Amino acid sequence: MQISTRAQNIEPFYVMEVAKAAARLGRAVEQSDRPMVFLNIGEPDFTAPPLVQEAAQRAIRDGHTQYTPATGLIALRERISAWYSSRFGVDVDPGRIVVTAGASAALHLACLALVNPGDEVLMPDPSYPCNRQFMAASEGRAVLVPTTPAQRFQLTAEQVGQHWGARTRGVLLASPSNPTGTSIAPDELRRIHHFVQSHGGITVVDEIYLALSFDASFGQTALALDENVISINSFSKYFNMTGWRLGWMVVPQAVVPVVERLAQNLFICPSSIAQRAALACFESESIAIYEQRRQEFKARRDFFIPELNAMGLSVPVMPDGAFYAWADCTQACKKLGVKDSWELAFALMERAHVAVTPGRDFGSANASQYIRFSTASSMAQLHAAAQRIGALLA
Repeated sequence: MQISTRAQNIEPFYVMEVAKAAARLGRAVEQSDRPMVFLNIGEPDFTAPPLVQEAAQRAIRDGHTQYTPATGLIALRERISAWYSSRFGVDVDPGRIVVTAGASAALHLACLALVNPGDEVLMPDPSYPCNRQFMAASEGRAVLVPTTPAQRFQLTAEQVGQHWGARTRGVLLASPSNPTGTSIAPDELRRIHHFVQSHGGITVVDEIYLALSFDASFGQTALALDENVISINSFSKYFNMTGWRLGWMVVPQAVVPVVERLAQNLFICPSSIAQRAALACFESESIAIYEQRRQEFKARRDFFIPELNAMGLSVPVMPDGAFYAWADCTQACKKLGVKDSWELAFALMERAHVAVTPGRDFGSANASQYIRFSTASSMAQLHAAAQRIGALLA
């Protein structure tokens, strides 16, 4: 059967390929004295809090399981708007909020609505790999711009100016970022957006980890800049609803009917049950739980990253949010006699029973030099992983 060129051009998601290998080995060692520790997937070990679970059960019991508007329940859009006001002090019209089937659907819709075939969009290297594939599926092209620890692995306004060309449509940023957990300094983001606007471009900011910020210097939504910023967000990370597949986007008012038309045809609507459940995310009892969990994520970061540094897996920039550690594995590769982070990931998996993610997915500039750890697992799991990796490298 002939496969489309489009599909052939989509690269594998190596994070998931490694995850499959880790799962296979994990089953084999499950009953051993060293079961697999999974630090490879960016998924909170917490699940939705009680009020959210109860709201989902109530939606099913009361028959609220039918289609909703393609843009989402107005009640949920209003709750999200109120959260922006109380959490960030930013007024966002509920009419500019579109609820989606996860942040992935939001990114896909944004690309389809705003990127023409042949358009180029600037992204930092490293960055979340699926963003490149959303661009490819829209027949645009991601232009990866190498970044350094000195710039927190984020684009600068100067770089955006240097790489802006005749076919450049805009920028796609993430703050905090996967895989680095680093944010863009507010003044730098303002300069980037000003440059993009002055050239008639679009600024898209992935903010799915925004509420998991640990540093007061960051943690502000890009929506505070102006109404032309496109923000992508999700119920997966801070709200601990990964498998519920629910997210949202905030777009300029003029773009809403365009996104709605696309969503109607491609997705019909987000899950009605997940939307009803998400209403309970914003209750004070739920927010209190989420804030306790945010502090737990910070405590995990504060324990694990010094451990990595001590064993030679240097994390050159302390993450200010999310739950990742982007570690330079050059020294560890030499110790174990492997050539790059891909081989190191499998060595750690097979010899220490710790699953991690090689840098291969996240870029091309120095990807083979870095490895990503997820600190979304429990403190007990992180202690076990640190002990095993430390013993192996020693």
